[in-house]
Amino acid sequence: MMDRSEVVLYTGGHKGTEAEFGRNAERWGIRQVTFSFEGHQMEYASDIRVLNEEDLRKGDVSMEILSKRMGRTYAKAAKIRRVIQSLFHIVNSGYQVLAVGWIQPDDTVKGGTGWGVELAKLFNRPLSVYDQDRKQWFIWQNSRWIPDNPVVSHKTFSSTGTRYLTEEGTAAIRDLFERSFGKP
Repeated sequence: MMDRSEVVLYTGGHKGTEAEFGRNAERWGIRQVTFSFEGHQMEYASDIRVLNEEDLRKGDVSMEILSKRMGRTYAKAAKIRRVIQSLFHIVNSGYQVLAVGWIQPDDTVKGGTGWGVELAKLFNRPLSVYDQDRKQWFIWQNSRWIPDNPVVSHKTFSSTGTRYLTEEGTAAIRDLFERSFGKP
């Protein structure tokens, strides 16, 4: 089991998954860093790092490339761009990446969460996604999703995910923390 005092969670504090990871990190005494940017609304935050324009540009990617990689288009490109840029910092800061959402038939994950998942794949990071429809954790291994029961196994980890967290998704996050760090 990981020593809680050596572990750091990187997240965005957004409503749903990210806020729930933050609340659990606090409950378990895990240090956390929340990335934000001007106009970003957070539900839960700790040790906020506000990304300026220069920081955000580091995470910039062509919306055409993004659409091609994700197999979909984004109607509100200006709004999603900041989220996409901040996801770069979240995923790049933590080694292990954990997400909650819905795995699509093309192996991407639904919504903005999907870009964080794709970055984790591109950066070759240990990656797990809790699929809320299948009520199961999956690990990305050998270019495919395999059912798994992950634990936090690295000193730095990142979380992202849906704003629409189900009761099962909430329980999956809590169970992940308990498997990883024992009782709070």
